[in-house]
Amino acid sequence: MSDSYLPYAAEAEQSLSPSELQVLQRQFEREGTQVRIQTKFNYAWGLIKSAQKHDQTRGVALMHNIYEEHEERKRECLYYLGIGYYKMGEYANARVYTERLLALEPGNKQAESLRQLVDEKVARDGLIGLAMSGGAVALLGIAAAFMFKKSK
Repeated sequence: MSDSYLPYAAEAEQSLSPSELQVLQRQFEREGTQVRIQTKFNYAWGLIKSAQKHDQTRGVALMHNIYEEHEERKRECLYYLGIGYYKMGEYANARVYTERLLALEPGNKQAESLRQLVDEKVARDGLIGLAMSGGAVALLGIAAAFMFKKSK
């Protein structure tokens, strides 16, 4: 199966405009309780691509629902769940869904690209965290030295 119709993971950095998302929301709401799977998928995708975390959270929830109920959409859902969790900063979950897709389709370029984005973000955040904790330790050391020197 070709994965060329899925966007590359770099698209995870781009968001839909509020007006674009509103079009998807109106269609979703118009269909009500008889919402078609494609409409629900499009809306979930749009929410995930939003810049707003509450939209992303709702999009991930809808995508989970599709994933659980529609076998034929599992592959696409795995990818977009990975993107959704990535955008929300939940990198462990993003990695889980990316790895599930790669288990189904080794060599999937979009999943490989997303895994690379996740790994880079975790590494960058880890280095920032180390630098911050290192700075905090240094400040504590300076404060302790100052207190020790003052007590003499």
